[in-house]
Amino acid sequence: MTPHKITRRSFTQTTALGTLGLTALSAHQVLGANERIRLGFIGVANRGGQLMDAFLQHQDCQIVALCDVDKRTLEKANGKVEGRAETYTDFRKMLERKDLDAVVIATPDHWHALQTIWACRAGKDVYVEKPLSITIYEGRRMVEAARKYNRIVQVGTHRRSSPLYARLAEWCRAGKVGKITVSRAYRLSNMAPGGIGRAQPTQPPPGLDWDMWLGPRPAVPYRETIAPYKFRWWTPYSSQMANWGVHYLDLIRWMTGELAPASVCAMGGRFAVDDDRTIPDTLETCFQFASGRLAIFGQYEASGNPMFPYGELELRGTLGTVYADERKFKIVPERGGQFQDPKPRMEPVEESLPAGGNKDNTVLHARNFLDCIKTRQKPNADVEEGHRSTTMSLLANISLVVGQRLEWDAQNEKIISPKEANDFLHYEYRKPWSLD
Repeated sequence: MTPHKITRRSFTQTTALGTLGLTALSAHQVLGANERIRLGFIGVANRGGQLMDAFLQHQDCQIVALCDVDKRTLEKANGKVEGRAETYTDFRKMLERKDLDAVVIATPDHWHALQTIWACRAGKDVYVEKPLSITIYEGRRMVEAARKYNRIVQVGTHRRSSPLYARLAEWCRAGKVGKITVSRAYRLSNMAPGGIGRAQPTQPPPGLDWDMWLGPRPAVPYRETIAPYKFRWWTPYSSQMANWGVHYLDLIRWMTGELAPASVCAMGGRFAVDDDRTIPDTLETCFQFASGRLAIFGQYEASGNPMFPYGELELRGTLGTVYADERKFKIVPERGGQFQDPKPRMEPVEESLPAGGNKDNTVLHARNFLDCIKTRQKPNADVEEGHRSTTMSLLANISLVVGQRLEWDAQNEKIISPKEANDFLHYEYRKPWSLD
């Protein structure tokens, strides 16, 4: 049997489509088609620097402002900007600028809600990195702000701008692999035995405003195993369930057309890695949907061997099993099992990106955001989609904390059982920070 190959024509059509279900244009245009979009960046280390590189590939935008709580990071990032940008250590000062069209937010997760909501109030469109928020309550408030102030808010789940994944979504949602009953993805990295290491509290390095870095979170001493990047292993600021899980849970929602799970159960702990982390080194979460399917995400940081014969995502349908990543997807035909006809149930399929063209989905995601600023269409990773996918990750974290399976009311965004788990839908901000 000959695998089905993607054609240049179908690939071009998918690229133009970008994603499923784009909304109509709003009544007004913010910018003309040929005007340059003036951008400010909040958080320019690591992912922020990568996003700067992605946006700098587009000639119709201009980086005019940079903000970071670390002056050294700020100066390094400004070296990328032709003519250099104005710099700030307090994002509130940057948002006062009337000439900014949009901001790109790549700060630690606990800052996303405040900065996005305040940017919307200031009349700026927003590109905010995933996970959208660190609490479910924050996420809904971010959606409400985007709608209230008529802002474009793109979440950094950049696979939503992948033409290949858009093509796969068409296949899956059309039922071409049958009913998908199980989807799986993993974060794999063998960090045993030392992980992120151990460090004693110390004075923050020169040029870092540690109190501003902490923001709404409780005041604690600086540690080298928290900032600048290792915060992802500390529950007050992030988690790997949200950091990596949201990418794949978002894909699963997209491929299957699901809104939200009906129940969530997470199990795991610190089993093999000896470091300062407060998140598990081993975690398995199972999500069950009312439509009759499971989604599984595993965070394995004490073993790193691959889980699949190919790719980063597995979708198990009654007609075929999908293995996919951002470059290629394969569909392996199912055969009838016990009491069934053993013949293959479909032809094998293999589709890849064509030679040439931009294969960096972050660059494509930036392009989509810039286009939507001009057209006022919803972006590929609209804030509501980002909120629903982030919610799945945050529910897993809550399930782990309470040690119970959660029953979830997606309509009212409340935990049905156990009710006491609703205490974890938000937390009390450190003064003077407030979403209001």
